[in-house]
Amino acid sequence: MVMRIGVEEEFHILQVESGLLVPRADAVLRRLPQGTFTKELHQSTVESNSGVHATLAGMYADLTRTRRRLDAAASSLGLAVMAAGTAPLAPAASGHPTAGARYLHMVEEYRQVADEQLICGAQIHVDIPDRETAVGVMCAVSPWLPVLLALSASSPFWQGADTGYASWRTLLWQRWPTAGPVGCFPSAAAYDAAVDDLVRSGIISDPGMIYYDVRPSAHLRTLELRICDACPRAETVVLVAGLFRALVTEAIERRASGAAVCDGRHEWLRGASWRAARSGLEGALVDPRTHREAPAAEVVRGLPARLRPALEAHGDWETVKDLTEAALAEGSAAERMRRKAREEDLLACTDLLIADTRGERRHRIPTSLSRRRVARSAEGAADSGAPEVLGS
Repeated sequence: MVMRIGVEEEFHILQVESGLLVPRADAVLRRLPQGTFTKELHQSTVESNSGVHATLAGMYADLTRTRRRLDAAASSLGLAVMAAGTAPLAPAASGHPTAGARYLHMVEEYRQVADEQLICGAQIHVDIPDRETAVGVMCAVSPWLPVLLALSASSPFWQGADTGYASWRTLLWQRWPTAGPVGCFPSAAAYDAAVDDLVRSGIISDPGMIYYDVRPSAHLRTLELRICDACPRAETVVLVAGLFRALVTEAIERRASGAAVCDGRHEWLRGASWRAARSGLEGALVDPRTHREAPAAEVVRGLPARLRPALEAHGDWETVKDLTEAALAEGSAAERMRRKAREEDLLACTDLLIADTRGERRHRIPTSLSRRRVARSAEGAADSGAPEVLGS
């Protein structure tokens, strides 16, 4: 069974000359089709919703096409868009809330946490048979999610300064009351009851404010990965999507066989996520197999190796292997940003991120994602009967 995937990407809207955030989402969205693109909490952010795809090549074609369309809309206004966890030069007071009762309530209730929600992420959706399976699987995949965070890390700078973290977005994101590792639930009913309790308590206003690292979608039959930074390069999104789909596939198969999928010990996971946010690909990560620190390259390579049968079943092995080695050779986006900032300055770093978001290539693209392969794979990548575009 091929499990389809979809992606939601968030993008910063910037003034080209200064690299500063600008509250122009409404103006950009007026030049784009509804459904594929939508608004977020702040007017300096816009979100894209991909189609639903069976192949990584089809997903890659979709993401690159969507990014070009968004870039053209922003450029027509003299603006730029950028996929990264944080904007390097964004001052903390640069937020402008989007109109609407839900967003205005969030700003009033959460104050500085909402004011400083000037961050962007990438969310991956994977088909799931039913909600019961989703709740069981999210516990099983959770120990490996910090590795996916490390691969995506793209937010070392905040308010014009180096934070010392590869993903400062993670530290900002975890201030929300329902962000971070999800823990284990014995059933879908138990999970839904916990969500209902949070809503009734007034801590959150609706189930959409469940910001766990992974969650069953509130309105789609998918499991949704939420731990990752937005990724300057579309190839990184494809890599994370391939690995997450394989994690879900492997967990479903283990669950169906009656094997234990989780030991219930998740108390170490918040620390593992902190380590991934601190290190990215350039330091140590916590190995989920041992709960001990190990070099990032060792832990990262261990994930596709463990998932090879599931990756091969979807035709993803060569693509994921090539993208994994490229990521380790070139370093995280956070490290590439730091190198550019050291060589020049933060505005040059911002320009680099804008160019990567546009797809101005300075690196090798795996053959499996080349234009010819993508053109063949993209046709029929979305299954008939599936939603044309993911919901937000």
